[in-house]
Amino acid sequence: QVQLVESGGGSVQAGGSLRLSCAASGSIFSINFMGWHRQAPGKQRDWVAITRGGSTNYADSVKGRFTISIDSAKNTVYLQMDSLKPEDTAVYYCNVNLRSQRYASSQNYWGQGTQVTVSS
Repeated sequence: QVQLVESGGGSVQAGGSLRLSCAASGSIFSINFMGWHRQAPGKQRDWVAITRGGSTNYADSVKGRFTISIDSAKNTVYLQMDSLKPEDTAVYYCNVNLRSQRYASSQNYWGQGTQVTVSS
């Protein structure tokens, strides 16, 4: 079993910063990638950022403002969000693709979601 626990959401004014964390625990043999998605009210869940094999990629809407990073020793992924805008308001979900055992197939896991609210 694998568990993802998110933390760090909250409310902030436009221009402010927040840092999200997502810690993976349980049966983990190897991690393929870790990333973040978000879902605003009434909208579909959108990809935000991903880190894989030392490389990172970002959605155009957050490029230059958000930074994804990992602590491999802790199996934790972070999302540093700076210069926040009201349109960043959403529930943020971490996403981890991993293998639980050496010869197991890769599986996707999702965090429980954490609310980020940015006021103007």
